[in-house]
Amino acid sequence: MSQRGFGKTVLGWFVVNEDGDKATDTDALIAKYAAQEVQAPPVELKGPLPQVVDGTVDFQKVYAAAGIDDEERSRVQKAQELLRSLPAETPAPVKKQIVEASLKAFGVPTDTIIESAVSEIEALEAFIRAGQADTQKILSDGTTRVADLEREIAEVKKVMQQAVTDQEVRTGKANHEKLAVQQVLEFFGVDAVAKVVNESPKLHQPSS
Repeated sequence: MSQRGFGKTVLGWFVVNEDGDKATDTDALIAKYAAQEVQAPPVELKGPLPQVVDGTVDFQKVYAAAGIDDEERSRVQKAQELLRSLPAETPAPVKKQIVEASLKAFGVPTDTIIESAVSEIEALEAFIRAGQADTQKILSDGTTRVADLEREIAEVKKVMQQAVTDQEVRTGKANHEKLAVQQVLEFFGVDAVAKVVNESPKLHQPSS
């Protein structure tokens, strides 16, 4: 493999800073994830994957799902601890010498740590893509559900508006009919109408 091709491959293992492309709202995030293409990862994760719980993820379960055993994980953790123990101002070449010497003292070859670290990176990439696939399915199902609900809401609003319209017609027509019947009562006079209403067992006093 050429040096150029190797460099391109290595770049695929590192996190890309997306600070300049942050979505500003939920719709933008949905559009972003819906537009992404999910590619098959080189590593197959087996078994149930850990869920996000209170904003955290159990990555040990991710590594286990990728078949990375405890010994491999321990190598990477040991290297991480060594790096964290060094003062921040230590020059990079010196850090490298110290870490390599310490690992050699522990009997851990550098190549095996690199191999384990790359395995973890590949497992994490597979975990990201698996989550992306799940997210896209949820977004797709959610979009369909939202469209169905919007249609249902539109139908309900249509029924509600029709009920209001019908009531307005009902009220107007009934009041018009009342005026026509009222002419008969006005002909006999208020006193006569009041007398009949008071004496009739089937009639009721008008509500105030």
